[in-house]
Amino acid sequence: MALAIDPLFFYAVSIGRGEWPCLYMDSGLAVTVTVLRTCVDAVHLFHIWLQFRLAYVSRESLVVGCGKLVWDARVIASHYVRSLKGFWFDAFVILPVPQAVFWLVLPKLMREEHIRHIMNILFLSFLFQFLPKVHHTICLMRRMKKVTGYVFGTIWWGFGLNLIAYFIASHVAGGCWYVLTMQRITSCLRQQCARNEQCGKLSLSCGGGSTKVNGKPLCLDVKGPFNYGIYEWALPVVSSNSVAVKILYPIFWGLMTLSTFGNILEPTSNWLEVIFSICLVLAGLLLFTLLIGNIQVFLHAVMAKKRQMQLRCRDMEWWMKRRQLPSCLRQRVRRFEHQKWATLGGEDEMELIKDLPEGLRRDIKRYLCLDLIKKVPLFHNLDDLILDNICDRVKPLVFSKDEKIFREGDPVQRMVFIVHGRIKRTQSFSKGMVATSIIEAGGFIGDELLSWCLRQSFIDRLPASSATFVSVESVEAFGLDSDHLRYITYHFKYNSPARGLREQQDIIHQIGKHGPL
Repeated sequence: MALAIDPLFFYAVSIGRGEWPCLYMDSGLAVTVTVLRTCVDAVHLFHIWLQFRLAYVSRESLVVGCGKLVWDARVIASHYVRSLKGFWFDAFVILPVPQAVFWLVLPKLMREEHIRHIMNILFLSFLFQFLPKVHHTICLMRRMKKVTGYVFGTIWWGFGLNLIAYFIASHVAGGCWYVLTMQRITSCLRQQCARNEQCGKLSLSCGGGSTKVNGKPLCLDVKGPFNYGIYEWALPVVSSNSVAVKILYPIFWGLMTLSTFGNILEPTSNWLEVIFSICLVLAGLLLFTLLIGNIQVFLHAVMAKKRQMQLRCRDMEWWMKRRQLPSCLRQRVRRFEHQKWATLGGEDEMELIKDLPEGLRRDIKRYLCLDLIKKVPLFHNLDDLILDNICDRVKPLVFSKDEKIFREGDPVQRMVFIVHGRIKRTQSFSKGMVATSIIEAGGFIGDELLSWCLRQSFIDRLPASSATFVSVESVEAFGLDSDHLRYITYHFKYNSPARGLREQQDIIHQIGKHGPL
């Protein structure tokens, strides 16, 4: 915001009031820009105040550990004041340099008719504070990235940040172009007065009392004899009474010049004009290179996963064609791959959290799975230690529509806890009778495996499924494999916290003696 406000001071100085071309200050625009700049400085002043109370990481502690925060207020303030890039740099960028120049220096120079000094001081005072402010902004964003790992949360913000940088550069280029145009107009007026013997003492200030020259037909005429070079398009702008035209047209010119690398520029032999043109070309090349590089990073981040999905689908299609799978099986494979990609986004959730600290990983999986696991009657009263181990061993599963999860009579290899979707349960009885039911999200299947683990965990033969389970729609679930469930039941069988598990095991044994489950 501060970078976009400073160039607005340029447009408060204009040429062309009344019939005579003279220099004047637009007090309304000057007051508005001054208030905006003061408000932004007040926000930055609050940032400085905050730095005096913000803890920092001691450099000495980084040698032997991961860093120690310093909380003492006096030490924090002393560290901030001693830092050259800290307090002093922050204080420098909010110094009211443009306000002081505009309200104290420029009126005096206008009264004394030092027009050339006005343009030089206005231009140099802007660069004196604007360039350090750009460096300050870059350092602030680097600090944000160092602390949080990123400047903004999404890739779109990074792309937008480059466009904002392009806009601010165009704004600055347009403002400099506006000021240099006024300098060339004053040079034209002086040359015209030098050729006129009746000119006398030339006054370019609208408040001056000296003789004025009627130079508007020549010096403010695009088709006049004076060669303005790259400033030719700015002649109608500097004499315009519209503030919007004064601000927007130079921004448009700067954007067009930077985006075309200065192809529209036709400078004269004036050395300042040539240097300004060279700077515009180099700035356009630099910004374009940064923008293209960030667009490439943006597109790579967006398209990488999509490209990965396309490669997997291509390999899968090649494999199905090579094995000559029928069309119905191919359609089921495609549907499953699409559902898996839509659900997980090409990422393995377990791979994302496997390198996290064990306690953090366990808390995440407990948050995701605990409510589902507690809906199993045999798990409802278990100790938190056992529940944490169960949550730590579940893994995400995805089933496409009309997919058979278990078939009646097949070994049950895992328990499935349904997160989203519905599953149809079909069980066959004697005389051709069939019982069906729907299991909603929050339910579970494969409880035969739990009963088997609690009753005879030493037998390797898995229990048979008592029904057929088919997904009615796309299903997201968590699965607990038989090996993990058997490990949990065996490991916590004799642990003192596992009283609930032993009680459930006793119930299973009693039921096994008197009848089947």
